[in-house]
Amino acid sequence: MTVAAYVRVSSRSQHRATQIHAIRSAAEARGDKLQSIYSEKRSGKKLDRPELARVRELARRGELHKLYVFRLDRLTRSGIRDTLVVLDELRAAGCKVVSVADGFDLDGAAADVVIAVMAWAASMERLALGERIAAARKRVEAAGGRWGRPTRVPALLATRIRMAREAGDSIRELAARFKVPRSTVAAVLSEKGPYSAVTGAAKKPTKKGTRAR
Repeated sequence: MTVAAYVRVSSRSQHRATQIHAIRSAAEARGDKLQSIYSEKRSGKKLDRPELARVRELARRGELHKLYVFRLDRLTRSGIRDTLVVLDELRAAGCKVVSVADGFDLDGAAADVVIAVMAWAASMERLALGERIAAARKRVEAAGGRWGRPTRVPALLATRIRMAREAGDSIRELAARFKVPRSTVAAVLSEKGPYSAVTGAAKKPTKKGTRAR
């Protein structure tokens, strides 16, 4: 019997290790040995995900007999219909789905009713999260802040790099002196990407005869 796991996280701040550890422990407790773990970092709001598609295809070909997930919402958070479509497809292909953390048998009596309620709750949670993020962004921007990831180089450090460059230091010397990658130094000096707004100043023309060393 082929046993696998599907693991999904949706952001860089989330980690797969907790899900994988819980799934391995649950599988061992049931006497199952995981042959494969299909993992991806994608939002659950759509079914169009490479690793999920791979799992579904394996099940359709009869090459997957049991699939472990940490929770049902790892398969999808896009509502009742999508959740039941995926589960029905897997079960029709002879693949049993085991949820480790939800605490009920997906094949038990009245399971579809419980699944529908949980799928609805997952989709509502996703929508509420989006609303909270949008509200937080408006609050930050209304206060004059900048939304998004912070730049890799603080404004003061970027200014010091530019001043040292004007004094004649090479890119290699700047990288060693300020303990940042040479690519970061080059980006600061060219004022490209996030560095173009580090100080809010207009770009300065490159001095004639100045070359990167």
